[in-house]
Amino acid sequence: MDIFQKCFAFDRAMIAKKEGYYPYFSPISFNKHGRSIIGNREVIMIGSNNYLGLTDNLRVIAVAKDAIDVYGSSCSGSRFLNGNLDLHLELEEKLAKFMNKEAALVFSTGYQTNLGTISALVGRNDIVIIDKDAHASIVDGCRLSFGDLKRYKHNDLDDLRRVMQSCEEDKGKLVVTDGVFSMGGDLAPLPEIVKICKEYSARLMVDDAHSIGVMGKNGRGTAEHFDVENDVDIIMCTFSKSFAGLGGFIVGSKQVVEYIQHVSRPLIFSASMPPAVVATVLKTLEIIINEPERREKLWNISNFMLDGFKSLGFNTGNSVTPIIPIEIGEDMDCFYFWHDLYKAGVFANAVISPAVQQGQAMIRTSYMATHEKSDMEKVLEIFADIGKKKGIIH
Repeated sequence: MDIFQKCFAFDRAMIAKKEGYYPYFSPISFNKHGRSIIGNREVIMIGSNNYLGLTDNLRVIAVAKDAIDVYGSSCSGSRFLNGNLDLHLELEEKLAKFMNKEAALVFSTGYQTNLGTISALVGRNDIVIIDKDAHASIVDGCRLSFGDLKRYKHNDLDDLRRVMQSCEEDKGKLVVTDGVFSMGGDLAPLPEIVKICKEYSARLMVDDAHSIGVMGKNGRGTAEHFDVENDVDIIMCTFSKSFAGLGGFIVGSKQVVEYIQHVSRPLIFSASMPPAVVATVLKTLEIIINEPERREKLWNISNFMLDGFKSLGFNTGNSVTPIIPIEIGEDMDCFYFWHDLYKAGVFANAVISPAVQQGQAMIRTSYMATHEKSDMEKVLEIFADIGKKKGIIH
């Protein structure tokens, strides 16, 4: 048996490309102010996680260029050895202060942050308990660990309690959940999860990739939103959303962060964040702290779109965030809906099984503080037209 046989038999992507409905790996040649050029077509971009619209901010771009002039293009090594810049330490200090935690640790990607944190903490005599809709990086972090993995039904507190009751009392327990779920845009019920964790002596880690910079009075995410910051042991976030960069970080107690720093293989054996990206994140953190009006505009736009989709009759699930899913149904229907959107000048994301359950394929839309209302009104018109033609709405 040739191990490559599965590759030779894989033809789904080829067929989709030939038929003209392939929605992935789209080449972007321009990306500014909520509009993009994709495949020689200008589109309104509602498929980005650039929530505060900072990727093309001139102040952010300037500090990235300055950092290259001082430090060069790369650290060319792991932070553990030769790739630990004073910029990394400055960023960690400022992140810890911003998040009201003792310490912070930055990783080179958000995916790596969850892999490196969970696998470092969960050992052979431990149990990690996750929501069934947890991000793939959380799942893979659990797989990389040597502990037992248990799951509970999505946001089902009774099922979480059932899982906790099944755990051996003498084993360490870590509950990991997204704060904002990246597909549905719904929130984890953190106050109730905190209570259950305390009842069963479990630690709690929250992946706040889609909420820091977005939620909470000061932009500190879902824990601040629910006023449980002191009850969440570890908060994780990526830099590829509100922070307009690449990488990720955790914050928590100094001893826990220092332990992860010295045993996390994904951290120790990966090259560190390049200087331009660290400088970018430092500047965007400053903007998040000092310019709350960006969050306010983001929420105004998001609420306008959510109300608009609902009034048209689209099913937006339980979203209460700038991530608004439009439920389509079957995978092929989703592909064709995406294709018609793209032809009409709107770019969103087609999400099919297994990323969602079979029969619940969706168009995932997300919004930015830099979107213009006129563009958003046009998006709603296009969705309404296609939705009626496809029989999704009436």
